[in-house]
Amino acid sequence: MCAATADWNLWSTSAHLVVTKPSVLARAERMTRELTEAVDLACSRFRDDSELSILQSAPRFGAPAPVSPVLADLIRAALWAAALTDGAVDPTLGNDLLALGYDRDIARLDPPADGDLPVDITVGLERRSPGRRRVLLDGDRLTVPDDLRLDLGATAKAVAADRIAERIADELGCGVLISLGGDIATAGPAIDAHWEILVQDTQADPAQQVALPSGLAMATSSTRKRRWSQSGLPRHHILDPRFGLPVEPVWRSATVAAASCLRANALSTAAIVRGTDAPAWLASAGADARLVDRDGRVVTTGNWPAEEAQHSAAQHAAAVGHE
Repeated sequence: MCAATADWNLWSTSAHLVVTKPSVLARAERMTRELTEAVDLACSRFRDDSELSILQSAPRFGAPAPVSPVLADLIRAALWAAALTDGAVDPTLGNDLLALGYDRDIARLDPPADGDLPVDITVGLERRSPGRRRVLLDGDRLTVPDDLRLDLGATAKAVAADRIAERIADELGCGVLISLGGDIATAGPAIDAHWEILVQDTQADPAQQVALPSGLAMATSSTRKRRWSQSGLPRHHILDPRFGLPVEPVWRSATVAAASCLRANALSTAAIVRGTDAPAWLASAGADARLVDRDGRVVTTGNWPAEEAQHSAAQHAAAVGHE
């Protein structure tokens, strides 16, 4: 069995597609582009013509409003991730991201300032009530209070990866790996029953080659990527929902393997938010995870393979291009 690959730029990151049947690569890429465009048109907060942007700019958005099946699916997934993580992943932080200067595509923001992020800038601040509990989705009717703004970026990319892998495997009858900025989903038969994944967030981070069994997923969350400068201060995109501010960068990155990319992404993002409590919390959730702290030290939980138990790269190896 041989593999074919395609790569292209997407959402200020990259898409990496691998299929085990080279004759269907063009069709698989076309399907991937169609599905990612549908997700973008449904929920991008950087497009004035996205369904979510139109809804949130309309008067009286606090009243129930009909939404498309695509947007309903994405919001349902975001609320599921919030419940799974006890609110560490919260889809109602759109206004906070705007206040921090993340009001357009990351490629158009000022580059990050020199130096690291401040150590816990939330000290002394009063905690606020969770916004996620005030969002209601009843079938295709969405209610969001006027003082909240949704941002689905933490989960929509993972949902897209899951949907793409499932559809390509089902409709084209092949094994598939799709990586959307490091959110990886797989489906169908892999070469040698697994996919070789290089887990490394930045060139300065420790690397590990691992074997991901066919049908599983992987996601990495990072405090080293999607950074920008606001009035000379460095910022990053993972916020503490209790305060609406960037979390202290206890971890450079968190990588989780799970049954779905949505679950892996939710757990990896929550690990960054939970800081020093992350290893114990991931272990209690039965998560297979790899954390890299600010000094480059590695901590693992669950069945994540030991650093020395690495697999040699195969011809179909897929490097993780983290967001």
